[in-house]
Amino acid sequence: MTVKRFIAGAVCPRCSEMDKIRAWRDDDAEKQYRECISCGYTDEQSTVIQAQPTEIPTRVNTPHSSAPEAEEVVINFIPNPGMTKH
Repeated sequence: MTVKRFIAGAVCPRCSEMDKIRAWRDDDAEKQYRECISCGYTDEQSTVIQAQPTEIPTRVNTPHSSAPEAEEVVINFIPNPGMTKH
């Protein structure tokens, strides 16, 4: 026997009623089901874990091929004598 449980705080996507959704799982079919007892809305999802798609290579997620071509320079800050706070 399948145990159907109500999901606390769940809102039906069709009728927008709260606390009317019940859910259950069928391990033989590897599916999870939702049902609204108010309007009859039903939904099913697969419980099989699918492989993640490969990430598209971008400039952010690819490693740098070499160090940046920048010259290191020391900067000295000289205070402006006319800019004094009182």
